[in-house]
Amino acid sequence: MTILVTGVAGFIGMHVAKALLDKGESVLGIDNLNDYYDPALKNARLQQLDDYPAFTFKYCDFANNERLIEATSDVKLKAVIHLGAQAGVRYSIDNPAAYIQSNLVGHANILEVCRHSDSLDHLVYASSSSVYGGNTKLPFSVDDPVDTPVSLYAATKRADEILSQSYAHLYGLPQTGLRFFTVYGPWGRPDMALWLFTEAILNGKPIRVFNHGDMARDFTYIDDIVGGILSTLEKPPVAGSQNAFGGSAPHKIYNIGNNKPEPLLDMISVLEEALGTKAEKQFEPMQAGDVKETFADTSALEADVGFKASTPISVGIPNFVDWYKGYHQL
Repeated sequence: MTILVTGVAGFIGMHVAKALLDKGESVLGIDNLNDYYDPALKNARLQQLDDYPAFTFKYCDFANNERLIEATSDVKLKAVIHLGAQAGVRYSIDNPAAYIQSNLVGHANILEVCRHSDSLDHLVYASSSSVYGGNTKLPFSVDDPVDTPVSLYAATKRADEILSQSYAHLYGLPQTGLRFFTVYGPWGRPDMALWLFTEAILNGKPIRVFNHGDMARDFTYIDDIVGGILSTLEKPPVAGSQNAFGGSAPHKIYNIGNNKPEPLLDMISVLEEALGTKAEKQFEPMQAGDVKETFADTSALEADVGFKASTPISVGIPNFVDWYKGYHQL
């Protein structure tokens, strides 16, 4: 029996696949290795998995249904961890078609593969804290309304949740959607603030600080994210208990965050200390599609799954800096 991990060359996907392999699981990883950011980083992540005999990689764009069926037809799937997606809030403003294909068509294709599997126990899929959009009530709870997305990326992630609810209701497909809150750590994404700030500071360039620094994020370290995913994977929802949609289909949605929003300027201070260098800050207005603050209410995840994130940025950011310097041979 095999666990399928989509987006396996991605930041979270690689870490999840490695953790599964370390537990003795057999993993099929798929990825289309697109050029949203440097594919060399994606290939370097894949190399971290090369030495595991139980790992198989297949080049596959899951938005191509024919290719997805071909890639998965010869394995018995125990579970699917669907992490692949077109990421990035700001990129979605100028490139909406990429999000429609990957996040909507692709998610529907994954649902179909799972529906037709005769061995699958659980589909765990990535949603995002972005679905909370214009919500002003803090902390964000899975019981809050999520009808005001402020980016196309957020809209596609909310649409994925609704599609999954339909499949859980109609076909009894057990699913868990995870709303990730600002994931960071070693092997992270180059389009995220921590990487961009680190790169700029080390190169003596100013960093762009949006909303004049009046922002906060619930930064969640990659090890906590992986722990939450694996803990959730072991507890597929069952029909009968009420879910976030008010129904009783086997579908749960949880926040995974640190339950502690960090002011952006505090995050920059921790980064400066880890780098031993002060940043030149270029203060700018809020960007379109962005939100001022994120703050995860993780009580549902703690109650149902027994998991709580625990890594503070004072530990996680220096870990990222150490990895970054090693990766770039600095």
